Amino acid sequence: MPRGLLPWMISLTGDSRVRNPRPEDERDSTMSNNDLARYVTEELFWDPKVDSAAIAVSVDDGVVTLRGTVGSFREKLDAKHDAERVYGVKDVKNELEVRILTEHRRSDADLRGSVLQAMLLDSLVPSTIDAKVDDGVVTLTGKANWQYQRDEAESVAGNLLGVMGLEDEIDLIPPGPTAHDVEHSIKKAMERNAKLDAESVAVESADGTITLRGTVSSWADHDEAVAAAWAAPGVTRVKDHINDGAGLSRARAVVPERSA
Repeated sequence: MPRGLLPWMISLTGDSRVRNPRPEDERDSTMSNNDLARYVTEELFWDPKVDSAAIAVSVDDGVVTLRGTVGSFREKLDAKHDAERVYGVKDVKNELEVRILTEHRRSDADLRGSVLQAMLLDSLVPSTIDAKVDDGVVTLTGKANWQYQRDEAESVAGNLLGVMGLEDEIDLIPPGPTAHDVEHSIKKAMERNAKLDAESVAVESADGTITLRGTVSSWADHDEAVAAAWAAPGVTRVKDHINDGAGLSRARAVVPERSA
């Protein structure tokens, strides 16, 4: 390619890979370790977010190892992503060390406060995720329902100045049934029960607590309704406000409220 065309093509595409031929041109499955190391080094050099001067690249059968030092944890992640973009790379071992300038160093307490504040301001990070910091290494703990929430928490924490490393210990807990799902499942169970008139009992669900209201013709019907509520997934408490035909409150006169 004529040298004069290279800057023009890069300015149009924003892709440093125009400097490297595509695999159908000259790169193939027999590409040497040295060639691949050169391509990775060029990709690192092309990324303005990465100071590649202190990064050494080695390759063994398609596995790239990055060694050296970078100025931030975000830069360490960016270097790994740069290497992963290169054609022919099978895996990346990121052994880069983060060395933060003295003026950018922060106490663990100050850094933890910044991590928590940043996660609080991000609507994709649930409030159930916490963080602790030890010698600049942030450990994320708590629970999340979805993987994207863990990824977002990692991204938010990893972007902060002063972070030396990041560990993700967030437990992934599948989301439980919604209040509507619980109410629907209880009503369907009541409809299947030959002893119950499902229309006579109202079901409300909130935060795992089921509230039953209405009138039934017998204590046996009442017990069937309460049993149906307890059988629903995600129920931790049943508030029994069903009255029998005599007008007695079952919650007060017969069976006290109970928790799972």
